[in-house]
Amino acid sequence: MFNSGLTFDPSGGTSKRFSVPVVQELASHRPDTIPQRYIRSEKERPNSCPSNHLDIPIIDMGMLLGDSDLCREKEMEKLEIASQKWGFFQAVNHEIPGSLMERMKGIVREFIQLPLEEKLKYEVQEIEGYGQALVVSDNQKLDWADTMYLTTLPPESRNMNFWPTRPVDFRETVDEYAAEIQKLSNTVLCLLSEIAGLKPDSFLNMHGKISQGMKWNYYPPCPRPDLVLGITPHSDGSGLTVLLQDDETVGLQICKDGAWIPVQPILGALVINIGDMLEVMSNGRYKSVEHRAVTNIERDRISIAMFYNPGRDTEVGPAPELIDELHPCQYRRFIRAEYIQHFFSDKLDGKNKIEFAKI
Repeated sequence: MFNSGLTFDPSGGTSKRFSVPVVQELASHRPDTIPQRYIRSEKERPNSCPSNHLDIPIIDMGMLLGDSDLCREKEMEKLEIASQKWGFFQAVNHEIPGSLMERMKGIVREFIQLPLEEKLKYEVQEIEGYGQALVVSDNQKLDWADTMYLTTLPPESRNMNFWPTRPVDFRETVDEYAAEIQKLSNTVLCLLSEIAGLKPDSFLNMHGKISQGMKWNYYPPCPRPDLVLGITPHSDGSGLTVLLQDDETVGLQICKDGAWIPVQPILGALVINIGDMLEVMSNGRYKSVEHRAVTNIERDRISIAMFYNPGRDTEVGPAPELIDELHPCQYRRFIRAEYIQHFFSDKLDGKNKIEFAKI
């Protein structure tokens, strides 16, 4: 019923292990009980009423890539507002087959239903595998979720020991989906470069040799959703994140102007958000935004996040063209591996990770 939570030491030192319950097992065997380790303080609980009066922007990728200059111009204006004011948007007409997205959700749900002993064959080591990373102590408050993290790109960085052999089409499906997300992410980075007044391939080139990771989250039903969190509030350490979520169950919330706004699922859409690395590259023109996940008393939920990152050895910093007297440099330059070490050295806590890069 337990697996390992891990504090990652990318410098090569010893990683610390902490005992972490498998939430799916807790929910199954003790459906009316929430262990103390999951109960949040009054300040952290999702007990404030979310704002249902706002929806994150919806961007039609077909209009951005189509032949109509007028439609493209209008959609580019919407994308500019989405990336600068929201940090999040829902992408529709993105050309990733709906059948592939359904297969992805299907293999995750099939893996979830495997016997516990089968899933624990892929128990988390360093940051990859089944279980929770970023657990830094035995008394840390835990998220009401089970997770799996895999490196998907570049192919030579994959540790296939963590890629399940059941379901039988797991590896093939993830490989195909990772390639599609790479194409979409490249397109979005080029569009954001253009909006910033840069050459279209600027942000993409600044990523160097791309690294991509996949993390899926499984949120079992929770008897007291008002006491726990599915994911602690945080911003992503990526350049871009592309999220595939359940079509019916609302769980993702983003923080805008101090209010938590639920992201309503749209059939066939993908949620895309700005990560810390793109905030740095854009010298703060684009903002990574704090977000969290909440749970549901009746329904479980899955989400599949693809993180599009600069390579480990890539030097990250603001684009020189975006620095001037009116826009002074806000972030120092650093090697991505340094940021990785910083990111995994402590628990998630709002936007605290990007403080590492601020001047």
